[in-house]
Amino acid sequence: MNETIVKQRSLLGLKDMPQEEITELLERAAYWEAQPDKLTPVLQGKFVANMFFENSTRTRFSFEVAQKRLGAEVLNFSAAVSSVQKGESIYDTVRTLESMGIDAGIIRLKPIGVLAELATRVKVPLINAGDGNNEHPTQALLDLYTIRKEFGELKGLTVSIIGDVLHSRVARSNLWAMRKLGMNVRFCAPPGMAASELDVQYVTIEEALKSDVVMMLRVQLERHENGVFQTAGEYREQYGLTVERAASIADHAIIMHPAPINRDVEIDDVLVEHPKSRIFQQMQNGVAVRMAVIERALA
Repeated sequence: MNETIVKQRSLLGLKDMPQEEITELLERAAYWEAQPDKLTPVLQGKFVANMFFENSTRTRFSFEVAQKRLGAEVLNFSAAVSSVQKGESIYDTVRTLESMGIDAGIIRLKPIGVLAELATRVKVPLINAGDGNNEHPTQALLDLYTIRKEFGELKGLTVSIIGDVLHSRVARSNLWAMRKLGMNVRFCAPPGMAASELDVQYVTIEEALKSDVVMMLRVQLERHENGVFQTAGEYREQYGLTVERAASIADHAIIMHPAPINRDVEIDDVLVEHPKSRIFQQMQNGVAVRMAVIERALA
């Protein structure tokens, strides 16, 4: 596979992906969701490595289910029980697995910029499963897919993303992809949790609730030792989606969250599986979306 094809089949982010390619992936995800059989071995004989240098539950297992449904052979790498603990670099780890014959790699890591560099130095497609606070493209794709299933048309919808935007790769991938598809994106964040480098409108929590989609983000209080909130309860009171606030959401609107969820912090416990919530549907849709992404990399 030549360098140009590898680059085209990799998925490093949505910021530079054309709108047409995003739409094609959503269409292909719909195809996979509609398949009656759990196993369609179009990737039989392909080896895919899940290389997670950062903890994950939903993303890692969603990718693994997607890979196995496509018939691929799956290798699960965990940094905690690898030679990374002995000082091996991320690059050497990836090159080691490439040398052993993998056909594609799914990577999650903390440092920003490392994935883009890796993609220029290896000869297999790489898929970004989350890098720092830079991007999380498959999460944004499954969010778009969930919204499209709900409303049919994406163009013209208003989405409010609420919470710790500063540290959120989900917010960034969604912002860039949603704008390409004609959606109106607004942020709502406490002081110290806003991303000033992003050109986007910030609104109050009351304004944010006047949207077609209300997307809550996990509050990463561990990253805000000197923040404005001393307790999780204080954050909930000022920025959480409480039962009282949820009562003001439009009848047609939906509630989303990329998870993991801090129940009774950014969203009240009873709202997680509320009729307006699509949180577990997002997780369900992630498998079909990731099947489309993996197929693009390897088919």
